[in-house]
Amino acid sequence: MGSKIYVGGLPYSATEQQLSDLFAVHGAVESARIITDKFTGQSRGFGFVEMASSDEAQKAISALNGTDMGGRTLTVNEARPQEPRSGGGPGRSGGGGGFGDRGGKRDRW
Repeated sequence: MGSKIYVGGLPYSATEQQLSDLFAVHGAVESARIITDKFTGQSRGFGFVEMASSDEAQKAISALNGTDMGGRTLTVNEARPQEPRSGGGPGRSGGGGGFGDRGGKRDRW
């Protein structure tokens, strides 16, 4: 299993191929993904690279953290597991009844 690396500070114009090429100098890249906004498709300025081995990943992190790409300083470190998200946004608390259930006394139809 490979090692996943977080890459922050990416130029918004960077492509997944450029990201892959940047890391390929330091070892075998299994995947490179730039995270985009789900509504606009615009890059969010960060991504993830998966390297074939943890040794290669550590070498890439050491070599690339703090370097410049397209005028922006990269933050490169080991990716942490994604934190669990709570469902929905405001107004979407758990529970709740079905149609017509307003709690307490039920209306007759």
